[in-house]
Amino acid sequence: MSFESNKPFQDFAHFPRGLRRCGEFTVVEAQLLEQAGHAMLALYSEQTAPNGSEELRFVEQVKEGSATDSKHAKVWLKYLKVIGPKRVHRLCSPMTSGGDDDFEPVEDSSE
Repeated sequence: MSFESNKPFQDFAHFPRGLRRCGEFTVVEAQLLEQAGHAMLALYSEQTAPNGSEELRFVEQVKEGSATDSKHAKVWLKYLKVIGPKRVHRLCSPMTSGGDDDFEPVEDSSE
């Protein structure tokens, strides 16, 4: 059997309430991560070699970054996306101090 793991996978650093309660994964995805997460992590970090065609397909699809038919690769890529760096979108650009230092207000000369 491929993706064997003898203990459930948990990532309390990123999901303090657990994978099932974080709200990022469906119930099926969370179960798959808990069941095979240690095996997927070992394959992803190249600590173990792929054992069988399903694990080899997982490694290939994760390296490509697109999962087509491997449910393990789809869940692992989603996991990596969720724990990855967050992008910040700003509605305005930050103010810079360049060029504004020599600004002098104009006095009203109509008096």
